[in-house]
Amino acid sequence: MTSLQISEKESSFRAPWSVFWVGFLLRVAYITAAHTYRIRLSEDHLQFGWEMGRIARALVIGFGYADPFTGHSGPTAWVPPLYPLLLAGVFKIFGVYTAQSAWVILTINSIFSAATAPLIYEIAARCFQTTGKARKIASWSAWLWALYPATMQYAVHWVWDMALTAFLFSAVIVLALRVRSVGEDRAEPNPQTLLRWSLFGLFWGMIALLNSTILLFLPVCGIWMLLGAAKEKAALGPAVGKSIIAAVIFLACLIPWMMRNETVFHAFIPIRGNLGAELHDSVLDSYNGFTVGTRVPVCDVCPDYLEYKRLGEYAYVQREGKLAREHIRTHKLRFFQLALKRFYFYWVSVPKPVEKGVLNEGFRVLNYSFVSLAAILGLALALKRGIPGAGLFAWAFALLPLTYYLVTVQARFRHPLEPLMTILAVYLFQSATRST
Repeated sequence: MTSLQISEKESSFRAPWSVFWVGFLLRVAYITAAHTYRIRLSEDHLQFGWEMGRIARALVIGFGYADPFTGHSGPTAWVPPLYPLLLAGVFKIFGVYTAQSAWVILTINSIFSAATAPLIYEIAARCFQTTGKARKIASWSAWLWALYPATMQYAVHWVWDMALTAFLFSAVIVLALRVRSVGEDRAEPNPQTLLRWSLFGLFWGMIALLNSTILLFLPVCGIWMLLGAAKEKAALGPAVGKSIIAAVIFLACLIPWMMRNETVFHAFIPIRGNLGAELHDSVLDSYNGFTVGTRVPVCDVCPDYLEYKRLGEYAYVQREGKLAREHIRTHKLRFFQLALKRFYFYWVSVPKPVEKGVLNEGFRVLNYSFVSLAAILGLALALKRGIPGAGLFAWAFALLPLTYYLVTVQARFRHPLEPLMTILAVYLFQSATRST
């Protein structure tokens, strides 16, 4: 295949620029018109990034990476550092907890959210070439992502990492499909390029520093990419070498943060250091499987906060983890029941107060569960018909939620998976129509 033919083929996988610009401008218009940048002032601007906002403020005012809850409680590794650092940069330029900073960070979220639509287009266009409906599935999927309100909510309302994480995870899927030449009429002479593997390592390093929970998918994705080279013995060796380079880049992203944690806490904390506390929270009868709010109260006179501050974060989390493991050991059936409940929450409905009315809550639950059902049925159909990439998608559906079943779950935790869910839901309904 000549370079011109490859270029022409790759252009068929590219979404029109209008998908990005319409999605981006719509999000920014909503932020501006609906005043979502006017974040509530209660609890000292807590809803402006929660723990991440607190840490960003501490960075800007000179306390370093610290103080995730209230007051000055000392160094932290409660959340990964990439989004708090981004937020701190915004605070440095536009002010701490100002409306201008809120508008800027939500606009940045919107850039990544809108940029996910072209990635969705390419994933669908590559995977469904054999169906005769690749362009239709790709267009519907990309435009749904660009225009559907539920896909926008985490960009325009939440100062958190969801939009960026979903973008990077979609970019990783695109790289994996390119490396395997999925959708190509004939495989490229050398799809396993050093650039693609290097970007794979870099993107996963960024994901780890944003949302380490989904790292369970990393080895599966890497192995799936290498299997493409395994078909030709001569190609396998160079591919393995490039994957090692990707691993080095991935570790290079993490090492500065790990060294900082070792220096500050005198302990090995590879990414985030709150698992023990979250796990203990997850087994408390008072929560019944669903954790609401921060683990440590945002209250400078509350006993839990005072204990967290007195012990220091690392000792506090270690103690909480020990209590959690002991509780799980003596209540195995209860732990299993809570995991099943969280499975239901992840896919069907995450509980929320019906403060806006029963009908509104019913519509939210119906919308949330309908997308899950359509995506799972679309995945089953894709697997049955041998759609390229369907096996990789199945691993994503299995692994991305796994930690949440065992610890805690909220609706936003599903967002990195939702680009694939959108594609598979569209595929399901397009499969019910005649080919044109």
